[in-house]
Amino acid sequence: MTAISRAHSFNAAAAQYAAYRPSYPPAVLDAVQEFIGRPLAGARVADIGAGTGIATVLLRERGADVIAVEPGAGMAAQFRRTLPDVPVVRGDGNALPLADGSCDLVTYAQSWHWTDTDRSVPEALRVLRPGGALAVWWNTTAFDVPWIAAQHQRIATHCGVRPTDRRRPDDNRAAQLAGLPGLHFTRRQVRWSRAVPLDTHLANITSHSAFLVLGEAGTQSFLTAERDRLREVFPDGTVEETYLVDLLVAARQRR
Repeated sequence: MTAISRAHSFNAAAAQYAAYRPSYPPAVLDAVQEFIGRPLAGARVADIGAGTGIATVLLRERGADVIAVEPGAGMAAQFRRTLPDVPVVRGDGNALPLADGSCDLVTYAQSWHWTDTDRSVPEALRVLRPGGALAVWWNTTAFDVPWIAAQHQRIATHCGVRPTDRRRPDDNRAAQLAGLPGLHFTRRQVRWSRAVPLDTHLANITSHSAFLVLGEAGTQSFLTAERDRLREVFPDGTVEETYLVDLLVAARQRR
């Protein structure tokens, strides 16, 4: 299964994605504001790979003037239902449908890894005004939580995908992996958690591309066994999901 087909798999599950995926803690946007040296209120922001608008909502709550860019028809349709007053245009990070120097900030929440950084980095820099910034972040797996680490391995085995390396890269390696070496950047990691019903947790994990391309039969067989395992860990039916947000913010230098 190619990365392209996995990326487009979200369109058929946009409503599930919107309902069950986690958001991000306030400290993430606090860190972005700290780096850019100004409040987000009034900033012109392009949220790329905006999906159903999870990060866009947070940017709007800070008073940002947001335009969303989303390649998928299903995700864009869900975005319009969630945020009917926010403009969303079809496009992807490798060829942004935005004017040169038109943005103070370009954001990628949970979507940067779907781009070709040889193309997406120059594109982000192109649409940023001098002194603007590119912010990319992900909710990543908290491998120090035993049940989460064990579940991650079960998912990888069941879906036939490579498990994520449990060793976290240092700052320079993280910037290299993100295609940002040579840019002035900062990194912040924010740990947070949310408590959700067991069924919400299961709907969240099966909204990921590894399951979306697996098919209904394979997904249901995993869910049956996983529900029983998690009931042993969380007998009251409430699951505490823990995440570590990995945030990188890079600046476009002033001339």
